[in-house]
Amino acid sequence: MAVRVQREAFDIGAEIDRLRAGRTSVGAVASFMGVMRDFNDGSGVQSMVLEHYPGMTERALESIVAEAGERWPLIDTLVVHRVGELRPSDPIVLVVTLSAHREAALAACAFIMDFLKTRAPFWKKERTPAGERWVEARASDDRAADRWQEGDGA
Repeated sequence: MAVRVQREAFDIGAEIDRLRAGRTSVGAVASFMGVMRDFNDGSGVQSMVLEHYPGMTERALESIVAEAGERWPLIDTLVVHRVGELRPSDPIVLVVTLSAHREAALAACAFIMDFLKTRAPFWKKERTPAGERWVEARASDDRAADRWQEGDGA
């Protein structure tokens, strides 16, 4: 299991190759990459600054990944989340799960992303033509995470 919070961009192919290297028991790789959009809440977005609380953020991500590992038979997991200033089309977050079978890899990847959006301490400030604004938590993210409380999330 690896969790990284970093300013630098990542290469999804290189990250997956590194995670899979030498592992012949891997039968499934599931991944999600979040990318910054140029539009949010009805207006254009020129850039975004992602802030976090060092140490606390990594612990929260590690806890989410550990919980996924308790629910599904995972071989390994990687979460990379960027902080700092980002521009439209920049990659923001990467979640990769490895398992022997696709069901576990896919479910765990979705679970991690849903809880990352609701439990990890990140703060987003968008720069728009009208000025700066903090991005509020979304009820849709809470609903996505709630589905895992009710069962398997399917």
